[in-house]
Amino acid sequence: MTVDRLLPLIVAVPLFGAALLVGAGRRLPRSAAEVLGCLFAAATAALALAASAGTPSSTARPLEWLGGWRPHGGAGVGIVLVGDRIGLGLATLVSLLVVAALAYAWRYFDEPPQRHAGSFPALVLLFQAGMGGFALAGDLFNAFVFFELMGVVAYALTGYRVEEARAVQGALVFGVVNSLGAYTTLLGIALLYARTGELGLAQIGSALDAHPGGPDALVIAAFVLVATGLLVKAAAVPFHFWLADAHAVAPTPVCMLMSGVMVELGVYGVARVYWTVFAGPGGIPAPDAQRALLALGVLTAVLGAVMCWLQRHLKRLLAYSTVAHTGLFLIGLAVLTPEGLGGVALYVLAHAGVKAALFACVGILLDRFGSVDEPELHGRGRELPWVGALFGTGGLALAGLPPFGTALGKAVTEEAVGGWATALFVVVSAATGGAVLRAGARVFLGPVPVAGSGTAPSRPAGAADDAADADEAAEETTGKAEEPETSGGRLTRVPGSMLAVPAALLAGALAVGLVPGLRTGTGHAADAFTDQAGYLAAVLHGRATVPASTPPPHWSTAGVLWGLVATALAVGLALLAVRRPLGAEPARWTTPLRRLHSGHVGDYVAWFLAGITLLGVLLV
Repeated sequence: MTVDRLLPLIVAVPLFGAALLVGAGRRLPRSAAEVLGCLFAAATAALALAASAGTPSSTARPLEWLGGWRPHGGAGVGIVLVGDRIGLGLATLVSLLVVAALAYAWRYFDEPPQRHAGSFPALVLLFQAGMGGFALAGDLFNAFVFFELMGVVAYALTGYRVEEARAVQGALVFGVVNSLGAYTTLLGIALLYARTGELGLAQIGSALDAHPGGPDALVIAAFVLVATGLLVKAAAVPFHFWLADAHAVAPTPVCMLMSGVMVELGVYGVARVYWTVFAGPGGIPAPDAQRALLALGVLTAVLGAVMCWLQRHLKRLLAYSTVAHTGLFLIGLAVLTPEGLGGVALYVLAHAGVKAALFACVGILLDRFGSVDEPELHGRGRELPWVGALFGTGGLALAGLPPFGTALGKAVTEEAVGGWATALFVVVSAATGGAVLRAGARVFLGPVPVAGSGTAPSRPAGAADDAADADEAAEETTGKAEEPETSGGRLTRVPGSMLAVPAALLAGALAVGLVPGLRTGTGHAADAFTDQAGYLAAVLHGRATVPASTPPPHWSTAGVLWGLVATALAVGLALLAVRRPLGAEPARWTTPLRRLHSGHVGDYVAWFLAGITLLGVLLV
């Protein structure tokens, strides 16, 4: 079977598996439903790997016009799936993470609703189909359809434990903010269709380039609206407010997928839409796009790092670290060069494994101790040394310790951006990695507080009322008294599968930095991805072209040294932080930031509108 024929199967197989589980789930025992879910996810991963390995070269673009509806004379109405190396790589990453999430949840996840054994794996397979379809979609409307399938399923998975009020609230915040993003994207697609009469990415780009001379107000508005919906999924500031609320209540396997790959797909969408539609002479000028992406990236990286450091709720801590690294991804894209994209691609691959592994470790703590509160867990993790080792390794990798792929991606992106970017990347990665290491030191290395000894987490007596008011107004929650996700209550013994999954994910992140062929292939794939003329020629006319070649990503002495500096800084920050008394109040200057993340959906809608305005101003 050719690679072209494999592309629809990457979407169809998980859809079929989900339909089978929904239809037969009432009659299947839970073990059978879980086996089927894992088999369909693994089959999809095998198809994506085969398609990626079977692509004849890194610059090839296999494509399949569904139903044989090929374009005539450059115009068409068919649905096309395009399997370039970046898109296939993301589809493979999605599938592998889905397999990891389902393996992690194997026979431990809280019992599903009665007689609905297939509900959770079916939702995860639908999630997989939406993400894979978005990575391969070659027309804007169907990319939107796949993106919203992904969003709707993520909404359902976030509120999966619907009997809990917190889960419903987090899911509603997710649903409202992401629905607004969907509406803006759909309106932007309508504007592009009104201008060009086309929905295909290549067709729209070709139609815009037929009228060079710079964009008018309609084209700028279309880009702003389409990009807004993608940036909401990417959790870029000021569209990021939903992320921590959703992660705080979503089941751990869902958090692994949302932070591991769903957010990154938003960044991918911005890159795909810009380079295929708006990068030509009739689209958005490169300096304007650079200014917008760079400003949003810096704002996202800085705010995400600060909020990450302030958290005591471990899931929120990891969620804000995702926001911070999204900012770094956007900064790498902002240079609009193959070198920047190649660095970001490697960074995303490694970050997915590291972040999913860290969430898996936090899930073990939740299911063992019924809490994800850093002070309350102080010293209690000493009985889980292997979990502590994995968690600490993940923190070091997040900080950028060579030879992990996070360090390689960060180093290549720093070099592509140049100048001040090195300092920002070092500080942001050190702050996020240091926050993880601080939590790990307290949970897995600290002494267990003795009841009544005065060492247990507490607030200063004189500040109790003010602190309570601040907590009520702020988004930060403690993470105490969480309900375990395991069937039968708290874990008494950690299953081997729950340890094997984060270990395998961290090994994958390490392989990203060590396998030379992966670096070379990513560099060639980035060359092809940024070649708009080649994409148009392949999709519209079936003509293969060879883009200009750039040096592939590689380790450099400066990159290794800066990675070691960031890691040392992260360790130093963690050591300084653990010297503070447990329960110490955050600095006063942080209060406005914590109040900004109020948890009120009306506030988030207001910031959503402010973000659209900011993006429009940056592009004018």
